[in-house]
Amino acid sequence: MTKSAIGKLAPMELQIMQICWKLKSASIREIQEALPKSRQVEYTTVQTIVYRLEKKGALQRTRKIGNAHIFEPILTKKSAIGSLVDDFLGLFGGSTEPVMNHFIESGKLSLEDLKQLQEALKKAERKESKK
Repeated sequence: MTKSAIGKLAPMELQIMQICWKLKSASIREIQEALPKSRQVEYTTVQTIVYRLEKKGALQRTRKIGNAHIFEPILTKKSAIGSLVDDFLGLFGGSTEPVMNHFIESGKLSLEDLKQLQEALKKAERKESKK
């Protein structure tokens, strides 16, 4: 799946991908039943979205049980998140500063989040020093 196709996933496609990442392998019916009650949609709607995700290269049919095709994600959650974040940061010229400032000012960045960021920075510094 190309980076541009990943960034073009619609909200419902992302929700279906979340279900597929969680279930690892599922039929269209299982995906439909896993949707939150507030987002329940018709089977044919889920089927259309799953087929669209298959065409985009995010899902693949792996086998058939009776009449039901079983789908598994090809697109990893990490890859999808990375692409979405990159696209989002592109709106700010690639700078993380406005986003980080918003997180801090809105209280959405906790002390635990900062500790995790510090650990990630230390890990990146160790990796960089080994080069």
